[in-house]
Amino acid sequence: MTYKRSLILTIIITTALILASCGTQELEDPLNWEIGTLQGTTQANEEFSIDDMEGKVWLADFIFTSCNTVCPPMTRNMAKIQDMLEEEGVDAEIVSFSVDPEVDTPKMLKEFGSAQGADFSNWTFVTGYSQDKIESFAKESFKTIAQKTEGVKQVSHGSQFFLVNQEGKVVKYYKGATNVPFEQIVEDAKIVAN
Repeated sequence: MTYKRSLILTIIITTALILASCGTQELEDPLNWEIGTLQGTTQANEEFSIDDMEGKVWLADFIFTSCNTVCPPMTRNMAKIQDMLEEEGVDAEIVSFSVDPEVDTPKMLKEFGSAQGADFSNWTFVTGYSQDKIESFAKESFKTIAQKTEGVKQVSHGSQFFLVNQEGKVVKYYKGATNVPFEQIVEDAKIVAN
């Protein structure tokens, strides 16, 4: 066999292997944290339940409207991810849970989301549960803090973005406020969605 034929054969085999591996991509070391139940009210004043997300790929985060630190940049970062997901044709939803539900009304969440560039067609902001409920939900389902100290207006909470699969399990989390791995989030969402 000539060198040229050998080189062509090597290229064909390599290309076939690369194409074959593209169809079977999987997330590396998924977390598989089970998400508990939560009911609430959306920014559109409609009922929301975690059950509504069954069979969907989604990203989640925890925010509140009077936040004067990480929440506005986190929400702008999520809006950028939303645009990137749309550009890549990735079918994914976004859910932002208020960690200050006694203050955050649906109207306030809608105004906050709009101000940060959220597209509500596949992004839901949720409130309408007790402070105790969101604190335990964040801790048990997402292994993150959500804590409001009495007499303090700011709420302590995690600034991660969480990727949730169709079975309702957290499979990955990422930095959401600074040094956000935008491309990695979109790539992982694409893998989970396929």
